[in-house]
Amino acid sequence: MEIIKSCRVCQSPNIEQVLDLGKQPFANSLLRSTDEKEEFYPLSISWCPNCRLVQLNETAEPTDLFSNYVWVTSTSKVALEHARNFYREILFRTQKLKGSYVLEVASNDGAFLKPFAENDYRVLGVDPAENIVDMAIADGIPTKCKFFGARAAHEIVEEFGQARVVIARNVLPHVANLHDFVEGLRLCLEEDGLLVVEFHYAKIICEGLHYDSIYHEHLCYFTLKSIERLLNQFHLFVTDIKESPISGGSLILYIGKQKKESPIVQAYRYSEEAAKVNELSNWQNFAERAHSHREQLLKILSDITEKTGPVVGYGASARSSTLLNFCGIDTRLVSMIADQNPLKQRYYTAGVHIPITSPEDLMKQKPEYVLLLAWNFADEISRILKDKFSFTGGCIVPLPNSPKVRMGG
Repeated sequence: MEIIKSCRVCQSPNIEQVLDLGKQPFANSLLRSTDEKEEFYPLSISWCPNCRLVQLNETAEPTDLFSNYVWVTSTSKVALEHARNFYREILFRTQKLKGSYVLEVASNDGAFLKPFAENDYRVLGVDPAENIVDMAIADGIPTKCKFFGARAAHEIVEEFGQARVVIARNVLPHVANLHDFVEGLRLCLEEDGLLVVEFHYAKIICEGLHYDSIYHEHLCYFTLKSIERLLNQFHLFVTDIKESPISGGSLILYIGKQKKESPIVQAYRYSEEAAKVNELSNWQNFAERAHSHREQLLKILSDITEKTGPVVGYGASARSSTLLNFCGIDTRLVSMIADQNPLKQRYYTAGVHIPITSPEDLMKQKPEYVLLLAWNFADEISRILKDKFSFTGGCIVPLPNSPKVRMGG
């Protein structure tokens, strides 16, 4: 674990710590047995007074985090619907795509490339997780297994040429060497091509108290201001912006090599300035609210447990790991967690050792309350509980903002 001494974007040495979440395991380091040895690492964020980037103070070895991965895009109906809309939006914005190809960096199982491939567009994925790459290739999505950066970009361009469209969804915040990565994106992009970057928006993180999105994989928490500072260093410019439902609130930036922006880009800049989202005081308040939230959630769970026994959870997401470990929630409060992803079932959560099972096995317990740990998919999960399992009990929705209990499933 490397502790940074300067800002990841602008190299300013004057970064200021704003929130310490204590020592935590890697969010996706699920356990086969509760007897397995675990490592715990510092988890804290700082704010840069120069470029306003909010960032993790610690950097883990990327191969420890991403070489064998357990998040699979296709397990979420919301993500799959977003992939179809994403495909249509890119086609609307792109010309001469048939003569080139679509490159996605951190392509996971290829779910976002699949609509292109099914409509006879050439595609190429790049991802460092060998197990996930095997899944993508088996599903007909050509994918290179490697970490992306300038060197990988040169290899891709030499073999395939530059791409008309380059997609980088929910990956830039994961990258330790931002400059090498963005240089790679620029190298792979045709001169008049379209770069599409999606990321969990720090304005929404701050306003909605998404402190559970802070974990060792997520090194940066970008606003438009801080990400433009990074992109502009490589002569890449935001031309348009759309919103995305992913992660509880994300931005999709459309980026090119020429300055030609939609009025909405300036509107977002004004919005950030008015909300003071890039100011230190805003993030200091975020830290205070996170500690208050912990006490509120623990009280709700303790009160329910005293009456009915431990609740169950739904969604063994990476973000749930931060929430569970920061709040100290273990099997005394949550007896088990369901997850639709078979790669996570029959494991235990990192740190607090709650068993993970299938939704079917969990609902056999006939729970009275379900803690929606993957709360960013709360509506999707609620529909599953009601429609598939006829659940009419209480759903505890921990975030955004104050925890709430919704009765009636």
